[in-house]
Amino acid sequence: MKYLTANFSITGADEMLLQASREVLADELAAVGFESFEDTDGGLTGYVQSELLDREGLAAVCREFPLKGVSVSYELAEVEDRDWNETWENEGFDPIDIKGQVIIYDARHPFTLPQTDGTQSPVTIAIEARQAFGTGTHQTTRMVVQTLLNIELADKRVLDCGCGTGILSLVASKLGAGSVVGYDIDEWSVENTKHNAQLNAVDNLEVFTGDASVLSHISGVFDVVMANINRNILLADMAAFKDVMRPNAILILSGFYVDDAQMLVEKARELGLTEINRRTEDDWCCLVLK
Repeated sequence: MKYLTANFSITGADEMLLQASREVLADELAAVGFESFEDTDGGLTGYVQSELLDREGLAAVCREFPLKGVSVSYELAEVEDRDWNETWENEGFDPIDIKGQVIIYDARHPFTLPQTDGTQSPVTIAIEARQAFGTGTHQTTRMVVQTLLNIELADKRVLDCGCGTGILSLVASKLGAGSVVGYDIDEWSVENTKHNAQLNAVDNLEVFTGDASVLSHISGVFDVVMANINRNILLADMAAFKDVMRPNAILILSGFYVDDAQMLVEKARELGLTEINRRTEDDWCCLVLK
């Protein structure tokens, strides 16, 4: 995947206001595609996949920065095309227990299922993350998994939009989904999803490369559609999601902040979708629509 780095310079802020400015700027940048940040002496450095950057939105963020007397400028540069997750991938992650019903663990590190009291054993998912998002460590992933635990998935057809490592597809399959379709704009993610499906002996998952436009080439409709992507993509693609939902289907959305939920609910309402549940964890939100 191709990344860009943006070095942001914040001027007009004293030491106390500088940190607040960084936090506001990071929040605004997340909405235009940025996914990670590092503080610098005079501002912030942000990283974004080049294909996901909303350049007009970026310019507007800096032009219309909301803190009085503070101005923001930036310089964009290409980043070497390499696996930026390599160190993290090698170190791995600790097993993640979600409600005692799903345990997600690093396939490259030994794992022993904890002793149970005789009740039903949890679903276990092995993940090897290769330049892809989604191990269960992030709040949004956990919330979508929790939502899936409360949906009857037996024999249902499920769509995973922006599948990343494939974690949500794998959980849906293990919870009884009849078939699962996933897609991602990133070829690394598509291959990673296929690899993780093999690791977990999941054979009812089909994966495509592309954005929401691939849905026009997939026949049939879905009972459950899930998308853990940033706010702007959700707003742009929600109509495409609606078009492939059968009557009474469920749409699960996450990947955005609590403050952004209202605009997503309003967009959903325009499309004839109604909010039936929501979860929040820290500043993140997950909406369930029907």
